[in-house]
Amino acid sequence: MATPSPTKRKLSDLKASILAPALTSHFECHFNPPPAVNIWLSQKQTFGSGVRYVGNESFFTLSCSEANLPGSQLATHEILNDFHGVTEKHAYRRQFDDRADFTFYVDREYNVIHLFENWISFIANERRTSSLDIGPSIDDPNASYRFSFPKEYQTEIFIKKFEKDYKKSNRKTLQYKFMKAFPLSISQMPVSYASSELLKCTVSFAYSRYVVN
Repeated sequence: MATPSPTKRKLSDLKASILAPALTSHFECHFNPPPAVNIWLSQKQTFGSGVRYVGNESFFTLSCSEANLPGSQLATHEILNDFHGVTEKHAYRRQFDDRADFTFYVDREYNVIHLFENWISFIANERRTSSLDIGPSIDDPNASYRFSFPKEYQTEIFIKKFEKDYKKSNRKTLQYKFMKAFPLSISQMPVSYASSELLKCTVSFAYSRYVVN
């Protein structure tokens, strides 16, 4: 390959690329709990757990205030070259981030917290009342839990990134699809009388990989 020479650039070309940057705002997250988890949540709702979001995908879309576009890297191994002291790196596997973080606004009925607490409870096969005869009682100190099967609690998550005027200007959008995702942890949520701020809940999801469209 020949050495590239400097290219003449017009000021209009620079303005078109520099003055139209993508912004961190304007995105949507779409996902629903898998069917088995939705059945569990519906049962919890029947027995007065206040879970009212079942089947309402827009609930999550509107509640999500922050997310992270994922990253990945290539795993490599070194090979000695024919030239003395020269090594080459060859890629043999693509490695994905081990988690994706999503931050949600918490509504006054704490549905967001109920959702992810009960989703994790389903994964651990816990039950909290005698009316829900699923798994051992969480109050039993001698209980041992047989966790649910992965296909029962895994789902797909979509992050759609777009710009404010994407419909008018016919701009492209960016969509990430997370495969085999499930909630891994719920962050601590500080509360205080010193200040009154919006309560937020950050949930970390595990996933196997993602694809970009």
